[in-house]
Amino acid sequence: MTATLTDRYITATVRRLPQQLQTEVRDELQTSIADAIDARAEQGEPLEQAERAVLTDLGDPAALAAGYADRPLHLIGPKYYLFWWRVLTLLLATVPACAFVGVAIGKAVAGEGIGAMIGEGIATALSAIVHVSFWTTLVFVILERTGSESTSKWDVDQLPQEPGRGAGRGDLIGSLVMLAIFAAALLWDRFRGVTVVDGEAISVIDHALWPWWMSVVLVLMLAEGAIAIAVYARGSWSTGLAVINTAVALCTASLFLTLLGRGMLFAPEFVHAVFARNGVDSGALAVLAVLTGVAVAGIAAWDIIDGWMKARRTAIAG
Repeated sequence: MTATLTDRYITATVRRLPQQLQTEVRDELQTSIADAIDARAEQGEPLEQAERAVLTDLGDPAALAAGYADRPLHLIGPKYYLFWWRVLTLLLATVPACAFVGVAIGKAVAGEGIGAMIGEGIATALSAIVHVSFWTTLVFVILERTGSESTSKWDVDQLPQEPGRGAGRGDLIGSLVMLAIFAAALLWDRFRGVTVVDGEAISVIDHALWPWWMSVVLVLMLAEGAIAIAVYARGSWSTGLAVINTAVALCTASLFLTLLGRGMLFAPEFVHAVFARNGVDSGALAVLAVLTGVAVAGIAAWDIIDGWMKARRTAIAG
């Protein structure tokens, strides 16, 4: 069933509150909003229009939640606080990660070791966090002190959709199909080869990893499938399932990153035929390895974060 504007507004409000306040505030908002809508409807206002008007009068859910939690928005000032926080959060979620990847690629091209890549990358990412936080805050302090008008005005169309819990049949089928495709690709690569060079099919993954290393990969994939089935059977994510999912994702990422770091992941004949024979130097191959590692780490991080977010939504919804 599609969530109403009221459902979305209440969810957007209570998810910002401490656990002990969420049920009480949810019940209070449901009652007060329903009463306000009924009062407008009795005066002849259409229900949909009355609902939008009531929610608009209540204002930004983040500001309302701050009032319930007795958490004043005074770091910069209530006029700009929420806009500043959203901009800063977006920048901190993207800029340091891009800085880390850029430095790591540069160190790889320069032929430096993995230690230098990680160390310089982390130092640059921390520096980016400091600069982004300082300069973004400074801009908003200037806007606040000069009395500039805020261009960020909240309305009900900005309400987020009711978040899913990853427990639907579509989620289960999608997860199992993706795992099946990946497993089939690994087996096809092993026995037939997925890359064709000069009319001959060659494997991307080194045959030396079979059967033991790749058997571990397939077992981890079965574990991912079992988690998806458990989520569907339970009807939602839980803290326990999020913990198991985290462990499986970390094991999978660690295995691939270890093989990549030792130069064991890609088949030598594949590297020679596709790269070395075409004049690609070792620096470019190092960049490819770094990008592959970043992709593996990024997929694992997203899988972990997604599981914990869905578990938290389940806890909030009660």
